[in-house]
Amino acid sequence: MSDQMQELLEDELENGEGSEEIYERVNLVVDKGQEPLRIDKFIQNRIEGATRNKVQQAIEAGMVLVNDKPVKSNYKVRPLDRLVVYSTKNPESTEVKPENIPLNIVFEDEDILIINKPPGMVVHPGCGNYTGTLVNALAYYLGDDKVNPAEPAIPRFGLVHRIDKNTSGLLVVAKSEKAMTDLAKQFFDHTVQRRYMALVWGDFEEEKGTVVAHVGRHQRFRKIMDAYPDGEYGKEAITHYEVLERFNYVSLIACRLETGRTHQIRVHMQHIGHPLFNDDTYGGNRIVKGTIFAKYKQFVENCFEIMPRHALHAQTLGFIHPRTRKPMLFESELPADFSGVLEKWRRYRRKDDE
Repeated sequence: MSDQMQELLEDELENGEGSEEIYERVNLVVDKGQEPLRIDKFIQNRIEGATRNKVQQAIEAGMVLVNDKPVKSNYKVRPLDRLVVYSTKNPESTEVKPENIPLNIVFEDEDILIINKPPGMVVHPGCGNYTGTLVNALAYYLGDDKVNPAEPAIPRFGLVHRIDKNTSGLLVVAKSEKAMTDLAKQFFDHTVQRRYMALVWGDFEEEKGTVVAHVGRHQRFRKIMDAYPDGEYGKEAITHYEVLERFNYVSLIACRLETGRTHQIRVHMQHIGHPLFNDDTYGGNRIVKGTIFAKYKQFVENCFEIMPRHALHAQTLGFIHPRTRKPMLFESELPADFSGVLEKWRRYRRKDDE
C-alpha cells in the first residue's frame, strides 16, 4: 500500500471522515519494449476486473493521466509512459448493514440525492462507528428497488465527499456509477460551489480574506490535522472567508472552499488565530477571546450547552447535474442549535454596546 493510500485510510479510520478527493488507484510505467497499444486496451489488460467500457468512461472523465496529462481513448501508449488511474472507490472496504434511519432528503431524482445531514451523524462507518451512520441509512433507503438494476453496486453508496460528524449541512450522493464518476471529477477540478457558515473566536480587521496553507496530519498528534504554510508537508488547501456579523468576541463568517482537505476550515481558522466556537479538537472549546468576568464565562458555558459541537454548517452546494448538465444549487438553513447560539450572541452584543 502506498504512503498516500495509507494516509487516506488512516484519515477515515481515525477521524471518521475523509477528504473530498478522488483516490489514486494504480500507478503504471509502460515497459521499454511495449508495442503501440490503445490506452483503454492497455489498462484493461493491466487492471483486474476492468472492462473496456468502464476504462473508457474513466478516460472521458479525465481520471486517467499519461505523463500528468489527460488523454483520449484512442491514445496509444509508448515505452516509459507514466500512467495514473484514479478511482472514486475508497481504499477501505467495509461491509455496510442497512439501518432504517430517517434522512432529510432535500432533492432526489434518478441520478442524485441531496441530503441535509444533522450534527452528530457520522457519514460512513469507521473505527468505533459501524452503525448509525449516513451510509447505513443510505444502504436501507437505496434498497434493491431504489437503484438502477443495470448498474453495479456503488461503493460508499455514491459518496464523493464527506463532512465531519459534528458539521451539519448538505451532501450530494450519486445513485449511479456514471453520476458518481462525473461528480467526483467536478470535486477534483474544484468546480463545485461550497459555502460554509462558521462561528469563530475573535474579531477580524478585514472584511474578507484568504487562507493558503497546506493541510496534513499533525507531526506529533496523528489523529488530528495541522496547517503547513511553507507547503513542504500535507496537501494544498485554500479557504476564502468573509465576515458576515461581528459579536465583539466571536464572528460569524462564510467560508468558500477551493479544495476539500480533511478538517480544512477548522485547521485554517485555528492557523490564523480564530478557532471555531466550541471546537474541542482545535482549541475552540474554551474561552479564547473576551473578559475575565464570571457572568461572561457563564454566558459562554451556556452557549456551549446549546451547541455542544463545533459551529460549522455546510450551507450551500452547487454543481452541474451529471445527466442534464444543468447548474444545480441548494441551500440549507442553519440548524436550531447554531441559530440559537447566534441569537444569544446578538442579545449579548446589544447589552455589551449599551
